[in-house]
Amino acid sequence: MNTLRFIIADDHPLFRAALKVNLSQNFEQCIIHEAASIAELQDLLVIDSECDLILLDLHMPDAKGFSGLIHLQAHYPEIPVMVISGSETPDVMARAIDHGAAGFLPKSSQVEVMTRAINAVTAGSRWLPNNIHYQAEKDHSDQQLANDIASLTPQQFRVATLLVQGLLNKQIAYELHVTEATIKAHVTEIFRKLGVHSRTQAALLFSRLEVTPPQLTD
Repeated sequence: MNTLRFIIADDHPLFRAALKVNLSQNFEQCIIHEAASIAELQDLLVIDSECDLILLDLHMPDAKGFSGLIHLQAHYPEIPVMVISGSETPDVMARAIDHGAAGFLPKSSQVEVMTRAINAVTAGSRWLPNNIHYQAEKDHSDQQLANDIASLTPQQFRVATLLVQGLLNKQIAYELHVTEATIKAHVTEIFRKLGVHSRTQAALLFSRLEVTPPQLTD
């Protein structure tokens, strides 16, 4: 049996720990890495892109909804991505598949369902919960936005996500340990690739990819 290599990308350490235990118990001798942000995930993949499956949460601190998934599909198309999220509506699942996910696993899934889903995706199949019937729907404006975001380099993507959060150039420069002039150059290129002329327009574009967080219950 081949050793499977997983990356769990989720900003909640307790969920990562629980999922890591489940993977370790159900996939013998698997190798598991963890990332609490898209930036950490990018760094992991730069060091070692040999991965059989990325388990990606949609609510990451440095990405807007599906933007992280779009970015991964553009730069690492050979690695399947299983979205694993508490936002479990059929619409969210369908949009995840439309944006290139190999499957969608609700966070509420039982362990045996998770195992079955991961086996299916690592074998090359697409996986959705049994009660979900996916039908591709081409939204050309969404597809164009996805193509534009996919054209961003990894560093431009990092700058864009900070930019749409409202950070100033000097704040982004501090966060990324580069000069303000470098950030200005990135912002100019980001605007060109996205076809916008302001931070507000860029933020509005990214907002189209947002996913409503799951409602917490008592």
